[in-house]
Amino acid sequence: MKTSIRWLGHSTVLLQHNDTRILTDPVLRRRVAHLWRRVPLPETDWPGRVDAILISHLHWDHLDLPTLRRLGNDQLVFVPRGARDWLVRRGFGRVRELGVGDREQIGDFVISAVPADHSGRRPPFGPTADAVGYMLGGAQRIYFPGDTDLFDGMTELGFDLDVALMPIWGWGSTLGAGHLDPIRAAEATRRLHPQIVIPIHWGTFHPIGMGRGGAHFLEEPPIRFASAVHLAAPEVTVRILAPGETLVL
Repeated sequence: MKTSIRWLGHSTVLLQHNDTRILTDPVLRRRVAHLWRRVPLPETDWPGRVDAILISHLHWDHLDLPTLRRLGNDQLVFVPRGARDWLVRRGFGRVRELGVGDREQIGDFVISAVPADHSGRRPPFGPTADAVGYMLGGAQRIYFPGDTDLFDGMTELGFDLDVALMPIWGWGSTLGAGHLDPIRAAEATRRLHPQIVIPIHWGTFHPIGMGRGGAHFLEEPPIRFASAVHLAAPEVTVRILAPGETLVL
């Protein structure tokens, strides 16, 4: 069976090869804190079984406790260093920490934690843990950055890279520190030089009161990103997926 990549919105991606299913930063609710979901949720019986969940950092829009509980307190969850005890105290029984350079094999995937330039603190009064990205090796080599800005050493991550799941925006009209906008995401793509880049972390949530329509700053980033990649790294194929859409490699 070929590898499939299903983007479910924001940083939630289902990666599957043969019978192994890995889920990243699952946030599958209509409302998270002050954010409303703009796009449909997956079908109610989804995702069924997953073999592991990858959490890149502790921010509310990447580590959502109600979604994790829906998926099951006995699911295997990988978190950055400093986050395990906090999750265990909340009833999750299979939590493993991965620091940068650590790796684990789950079925057909070898999962490695890699650096990220982003705050790891859970606001307003939560703990602070590292922020990481993940490299998944197997039939293809796939990079999930979580949230990050450009950082030294990013180019080295791109060796023989098949797919980069590239964060290109967020949920508001502006971005805070530690994020990539479409232009900087195109520069990250140039450094990594994957065969395929899929823009994620855009167009899924908006702040309450902003409304579902007219938020063009949430819809334009992938178009701006594709144009910037065409200039910065024309050899890279940009695949823009709608939430729920699947790419089969």
